[in-house]
Amino acid sequence: MSNELEKAVRALCLAFPETEELISHGSPNFRVRKGKIYATYVENHHGDGRLALWLNVPDGVQDAYVRNDPEHYFVPQYVGPSGWLGVRLDKRLAWTRVADAVRMAWERVAPPRLAGTLGATPATPAPTRRLTAADVDPRNTPRGKKVLASMRKICLALPDTSEAEQFGHPVWRAGKKVFAHAHCYDGSWRAVFWVGVDQQGLMTQDARFSIPPYMGHMGWIALDVSKSHDDAELRALALESYRHYASKKMLAQIPS
Repeated sequence: MSNELEKAVRALCLAFPETEELISHGSPNFRVRKGKIYATYVENHHGDGRLALWLNVPDGVQDAYVRNDPEHYFVPQYVGPSGWLGVRLDKRLAWTRVADAVRMAWERVAPPRLAGTLGATPATPAPTRRLTAADVDPRNTPRGKKVLASMRKICLALPDTSEAEQFGHPVWRAGKKVFAHAHCYDGSWRAVFWVGVDQQGLMTQDARFSIPPYMGHMGWIALDVSKSHDDAELRALALESYRHYASKKMLAQIPS
């Protein structure tokens, strides 16, 4: 967590007694005494355009808050059916209201004896800087725009290709099959292509390359393009990946 909002969220959640932070699926989670999680900080989850807290609130709270103030509260994905409440932090909601909601979630999860020791709701500084579109979605940052412009130019120049979105991240398809990805986690942009399992070991000797989770075992490689990138290198990787997934008819259309 690095920006002002993230730091403010951490300070608030950790101000409640016996709270600790852990990272799960790339998001900071907060739990009491190594027990249940009561809060999760989520940035642009699957491209939803929100900076938010997901809170494990008491029964009935979610429905009341979402119905009365849908601008600031929502039903989050996955945990929403269990009654969790989504609190938007990108809509200038008063920090005291955020703190009150976090308190509800902490008290729901904390052991009764511990919950009984809490006096006033912890007061922590609210973030002061106004959020921008780049804060909400890294695709709006200067670096994100450069990476995506190159990926689009390179991938869409190949026959029968298209751009789509998968889990909130842009992907490029050869026909119906994805052959390239671009994603940003913790401020780091990566371009992802298929190269084959036999090539991964050799390529990862270069520190810019890594084997991505979930899909790495199928032969994919991720190139760190956070600071710079070479279009010629991206083009070579994209073409190799495209050749693996494209049909013979599509391959025949590639200029020799």
